Amino acid sequence: MTNESTLVILGATGDLTSRLLLPALAQLLERQQDLRIRLVGVGREDWDESTWVTLVRRTFEENAGAGCLRSLTSIEYRQADITASSDMSSLLGELTGSIALYFAVPPAVAAASCEALRSVDLPPGIMLALEKPFGTNAASAESLNELVATLVPENQIFRVDHFLGRSTLLNLLGVRFTNRVFEPLWNAEHISHVTISYDEQLGLESRAGYYDHAGALVDMIQSHLLQVLAFVAMEPPATLNERDLRDATGATLRATRVWRDDPSSFTHRARYTAGSVDGRELPSYVDEDGVDPANQAETLAQATFGVDNARWEGVPFTLRSGKAMSHPRREVVVHFKPVRHVPDGFTGKAEGAVLRFNLNPDQMSLEINVNGGEDPFALHRAALDADLAGGNAKAYAEVLSELLQGDPALSVRGDAAVQCWRIIEPIQKAWKDGVVPLQEYPAGVTDTVTWPAH
Repeated sequence: MTNESTLVILGATGDLTSRLLLPALAQLLERQQDLRIRLVGVGREDWDESTWVTLVRRTFEENAGAGCLRSLTSIEYRQADITASSDMSSLLGELTGSIALYFAVPPAVAAASCEALRSVDLPPGIMLALEKPFGTNAASAESLNELVATLVPENQIFRVDHFLGRSTLLNLLGVRFTNRVFEPLWNAEHISHVTISYDEQLGLESRAGYYDHAGALVDMIQSHLLQVLAFVAMEPPATLNERDLRDATGATLRATRVWRDDPSSFTHRARYTAGSVDGRELPSYVDEDGVDPANQAETLAQATFGVDNARWEGVPFTLRSGKAMSHPRREVVVHFKPVRHVPDGFTGKAEGAVLRFNLNPDQMSLEINVNGGEDPFALHRAALDADLAGGNAKAYAEVLSELLQGDPALSVRGDAAVQCWRIIEPIQKAWKDGVVPLQEYPAGVTDTVTWPAH
């Protein structure tokens, strides 16, 4: 990794910067103390530099301690219109060395800023980090790809998906590819189905401006969980470098489509009504500030997909995400088939093994059949549990680490961004046409919205 880098945060005064980027940067510098970062914040607001410095210092102290501030060679603020070519030219003209430009702004603003950069001489090797969603459909994602391709090569574009920085997702690769007990079994011959869930207790949390137009399908399944599916289902890459890893996940996404091409039967949607979650009273989604009920935005989405290749033919992958749920559930669960024959004499069920990866906290559990006890032939389930390293690391810390070293391996490649939109388009059409009804569930209750996984 380059030990001295310049990190420029466009949208320094926004929520993403204070809530996610600065805490993650603090944690990164705490664990990699050899890094030296020139931190430049850029925003429209007329902040003096002391306001920005105070925000950075306070956030660092709260998340990693004041010591990691020593890794910042300078903390600077620039007031600028990032959609104006002149302002961007002035900003970038004073920077040298290894530069990462992080667009911590809404996607439309990021696109306008990229358009402004077309007439700017960009520093050699500059990395551009763009938040998701990348585009609003497959066509717009392709157009945005074409725009950023006029600025820098693909390997200098970091389309951020913080799920790809989750340590558990990286641990999954190690478990799958380095253990003979799993690697030969990772296919349709031995696996019956896979479920990927991200249920959270939070409600809308003042995000109506974005969420009421996106809903759970776009916000979570399109933006994040399809990438997780690609990691679970990809063919073994030759290496874990940028090209091999993203070639493997990209090929998986190209083979992915709605199960049996039937979104009316294998997708579901619902939104929460008033209820209580972990002692907090939540209003109905339609009564949240800024929500337009006519948008029909769902707060819970479930869809089953197939990966049409020899490895996975016949194996359903069910992706689900919901808000205002009774309990958080963030996991990848691989369900193995039962053995073909159980010797006569055993009693009880001999169900298939279940391998479970919890995304937060980082844990792995393997549920298997064992026998013993008072009746030595009675079968029962046992779980082999393991805590996985890195569970306390913020996903954005890994994102920033990869960005600063100029390695886009854990970002979304342009073709994959388009494919994720392509995969969900039949679902969007079926939902828009009213083919799949919008159901309701009380906040804090999940049993009324338990749909079959496949």
